[in-house]
Amino acid sequence: MNNIRVHTESPYEILVGSGLLRSCGQEITKVHAPCRAAIITDDTVDSLYGAQTEASLRAAGYQVCKFVFAHGERSKCLQTALDAYEMLTANGISRSDLIVALGGGVVGDLAGFVAATYLRGVDFVQIPTTFLAAIDSSVGGKTAVDIPSGKNLVGAFWQPKQVICDTDTLSTLSEEIFSEGTAEAIKYGAILDESLYRLLASGGLSSHLEEVICRCVDLKRMLVEEDERDRGSRQLLNFGHTLGHCVETLSGYTVPHGRAVAIGMAMITRVSESLGLTPAGTTQDLLSVLDTYRLPSQYEGATVQQFCQVALGDKKRHGDSLTVVLLERIGKAVLHPIPLSELESFLSHAWN
Repeated sequence: MNNIRVHTESPYEILVGSGLLRSCGQEITKVHAPCRAAIITDDTVDSLYGAQTEASLRAAGYQVCKFVFAHGERSKCLQTALDAYEMLTANGISRSDLIVALGGGVVGDLAGFVAATYLRGVDFVQIPTTFLAAIDSSVGGKTAVDIPSGKNLVGAFWQPKQVICDTDTLSTLSEEIFSEGTAEAIKYGAILDESLYRLLASGGLSSHLEEVICRCVDLKRMLVEEDERDRGSRQLLNFGHTLGHCVETLSGYTVPHGRAVAIGMAMITRVSESLGLTPAGTTQDLLSVLDTYRLPSQYEGATVQQFCQVALGDKKRHGDSLTVVLLERIGKAVLHPIPLSELESFLSHAWN
């Protein structure tokens, strides 16, 4: 088992290894004494891991209740949060109790938001069950729900007490869902670690999976510790995300997050290379890696004007500018503010 400690305002440990779900209850007792524990999960994950997680918690002395919602991004909304609050109230969950987020990114974001806001804050533990959640969304304390105006526009920073990543859960993922996490792993390599990027480019993910998970988590740990509230260097993690979120929104969330991020990385790199801000050949390099893992690199369903309209509601907008992440080279990224008056002209290079 690997153990990575995150030194945020409220420090916590990330456990990565095989078979951890069976012992998750005992592991959680190390950070939170037995109490009432509310599992929040979706219907897909519940059918796979709900009973095992509940049994482990009960064996460790927790009184368990469970809230299960329909899987998918459309459930990551205020109405689902309201339903979860009602369940917590009905089961007498207090500030001294615990919420357990069991699932992928949607579950972790929603459960974390509920934990951050119910009774002004209840402790929670993340148990990610997808590659994407394991390396990205379960780490760092960002929680949120979507509203009609855009993705993750209502949220809070709320660090978990612990993250438990059982690598065995990744074996049940479909190729498409696993590939969403692969896009995020490629992102980490592209912005921070060329050696990780080259490992992925060589097709070595499957034979180095736990190593890749730990490296990605450690890279995110580094940025989160530097910038817990996402006002500076942590924004580098948004590489591909501004345009990726546009793809998600414009597709009505039929393009899932990781695949949208892959498209966003390709689009923004095409733009920056066209403008001479990224070395020639970088886009083709990135496209080759995305193709290795059967990830998409373009979205034909919208115009540059539609992308701009959605991007105006992005969280990374500051006054009259929008900050995007560009590759200075593979392994190093920079923050690049764009005046909103120049946004359409800037992004139009992705359509050339």
